[in-house]
Amino acid sequence: MDKIIPNTGEEKLDQAIKQWLKYDKNPKTSEAVQQLVADGNVEELRVSFGLRMEFGTAGLRAAMGAGTSRMNDLTIIQTTQGFCSYLEKTFPDLKERGVVIGFDARAHPPSGSSSIRFAKLAAAVFISHGVPVYLFSDITPTPFVPYTVTHLSLCAGIMVTASHNPKQDNGYKVYWANGAQIISPHDHGIASAIEENVEPWPQSWDETIIKDSPLLKDPYADINRDYFQDIQKHCFHREINKASKVKFVHTSVHGVGHTFVQSAFKAFDFAPPLAVAEQKDPDPEFSTVKYPNPEEGKGVLTLSFALADKEGAKIVLANDPDADRLAVAEKQDSGEWKVFSGNELGALLGWWIFTCWKEQNTDPCALKDVYMLASTVSSKILRAIALKEGFHFEETLTGFKWMGNRGKQLLDQKKTVLFAFEEAIGYMCSPSVLDKDGVSAAAVTAELSSYLANRNVTLSQQLKAIYEEYGYHITKASYFICHDSKTIKQLFERLRNFEGENTYPRTCGGFEVCGVRDLTTGYDSSQANKKAVLPSSKSSQMITFTFSNGGVATMRTSGTEPKIKYYTELCAPPGNSDPEQLKVELNSLVDAIVEHFFQPQKNNLKAQPQ
Repeated sequence: MDKIIPNTGEEKLDQAIKQWLKYDKNPKTSEAVQQLVADGNVEELRVSFGLRMEFGTAGLRAAMGAGTSRMNDLTIIQTTQGFCSYLEKTFPDLKERGVVIGFDARAHPPSGSSSIRFAKLAAAVFISHGVPVYLFSDITPTPFVPYTVTHLSLCAGIMVTASHNPKQDNGYKVYWANGAQIISPHDHGIASAIEENVEPWPQSWDETIIKDSPLLKDPYADINRDYFQDIQKHCFHREINKASKVKFVHTSVHGVGHTFVQSAFKAFDFAPPLAVAEQKDPDPEFSTVKYPNPEEGKGVLTLSFALADKEGAKIVLANDPDADRLAVAEKQDSGEWKVFSGNELGALLGWWIFTCWKEQNTDPCALKDVYMLASTVSSKILRAIALKEGFHFEETLTGFKWMGNRGKQLLDQKKTVLFAFEEAIGYMCSPSVLDKDGVSAAAVTAELSSYLANRNVTLSQQLKAIYEEYGYHITKASYFICHDSKTIKQLFERLRNFEGENTYPRTCGGFEVCGVRDLTTGYDSSQANKKAVLPSSKSSQMITFTFSNGGVATMRTSGTEPKIKYYTELCAPPGNSDPEQLKVELNSLVDAIVEHFFQPQKNNLKAQPQ
C-alpha cells in the first residue's frame, strides 16, 4: 500500500500518525494504520495515537497493536532506546556489566507482535550501543530476571510479559541494578529519556546484529542450575519430602511455569506434581480459561480440580502465566475445594518460614535482626505474629517494587529478610529474588503441606491454629471495573470533600470512621502533624479508612487495569473470637462501603465477575 497522508482534521493527531508511518518498519502495523487513515476511521486513530503509553514504575502494559498507545515493535524500540540512554548516563560501567532480558509466551499474530520478538528487538537496541545483553534463549518465569540481575551483578533487567492480563495484552517490566523493580525517580527519568529517543537509532530495527554478536550471551543453562541450587537453602525437611505421600496437582494456566515448578519439586526431593495436561504448555490464546488469573479463584481451577479428584490429590498449586504468583487450594473432608486467599496463604507461609528459621536459630538475640514485610493493603497477620514472637514487621506501599527495594535496604544492613507477601497471591520466600516468585513458593508450600500431613494436619487446620494463637484476621477483597477515569476521580474527590471542602466521611452506614489515611494527598488523621508516614503519590488514588469496630478498608485504583480495588479486614486479639460472627460483621461493613462510598449504580461500576 502506498503511504497515505493523514488528514483527520486534528493537527496533533496527523503529526503523530505521520511520524509513526515514517518510523514503523513492521508491515502489519504500518499497513493497519494506513488502512485506518484510508477508511477515515478517526475514532480508532484517536484511540491508537491519542496518548503515548505512560512509562511508570510497573514499566509498560497495554494491548498489542498499532499506534503509540499500544505494545508493538516501534514502541518497544523507542522504550528501549530511552531506557538504554538513561542507563548510559547512570552507570559508567554499563558496557562492562550489561543487562538481562527475559520473555514469556505471549503473541498477537494480527500485529506480528510476540514477547520473543519484543525481547530480540530490545536486545538489538542495547547491542547496537555496545551493551552486553544476557538474552534468555527460551521462555522463563519473571522471577528469573531479577534473580539474574543480582546473581550476575548486572545494571538492569527487562521482562517482556503481561503476567495474568488478557491475551491481547503485553508488558515491559523493568528491574534496577539492586534486583528490585524500579521506583521513583527512575520511572520519570526513563520516561523523559524515551521522549528524547523516539526516532529509531540506525541499527535498532536490525535483529540480525544480535545473531553473531560477542555481546550476546544466553544465561538460560547457568541460571536454571544456580537458581534451583539457591532455593534449596529454604528446604528444611528433605527426608519428609522424599517419603511424602501427598499428591499435588500443578497448573501453569497456559503460561511458562510447568518446567520450572517440576524442577523446583526435584530440588526439594519431591516426586513431580501431576500436571494439568490441557494447560501445561504455553498457549497465547489461554484457550481453556476466561481469565488467565488464578486470583480469580475456582473458575480458573476447574481442570485442576477434575484431575485432582481423578488422581486422589488433595492439594492444587496454580501459577499465573509468568509464574510470579501462586494460588493454592485444598480438598476439604466435605469434598469441597477451599481456595486460600492471598492473605491466608501469607499467614501459612509466614508462620512456616518463621518456624523453620526458629528451629535453625536457637539464639534469641538473633531475632532482633529478623524482618518480614507486607504491603499496606495485605492482612496484618504477620504483624500479630511478629508482636508475639519478637521479630520485626514492616508495612510498605502496595506492590512488590516497594517490598523488594525495602528488602534490599535491610539486606545491605546485614538484616535477615525471611518473607514478604501481598494479598494478590504474591510471595517472596527467598531473598535471592527481590520480587514475588511463584516457583520457589510452590516448592515451599509443598514442603509445608507434607510436613503437616506427616502430623495428620491439613493446611486449613493449621490456618485455624495460627488464627487461634495470634488472633483472627478476617479479610475480604474485591474490585469494580470502571473504564472512565473522570468517574474514578469524581468518586475519590467526593470522599475527600464529603461534608464540605477537605472533609472525609465520619460514618459509613452504621459504622463509625475513626481514622483516615489518604496516600494520594499525603494526609493521615492519626499523625500529630496530619502527614502520612508512607510515601504519597498524586498519580494514583488510595484512601484507607479505619473504623471504631477494628475494621480497616482501603480503596485504590489499579496501576495496570481499569479497576477500583478494595481491601477490608477485621482483626481480633487472640482469645475467644468467633470467626463466623467476625465474617458477618465484615460483610456488613463491606456492604456499607459499597453502598455509601462506591455507589455502583450511580457511577455505573461493574462488580468483579463471580
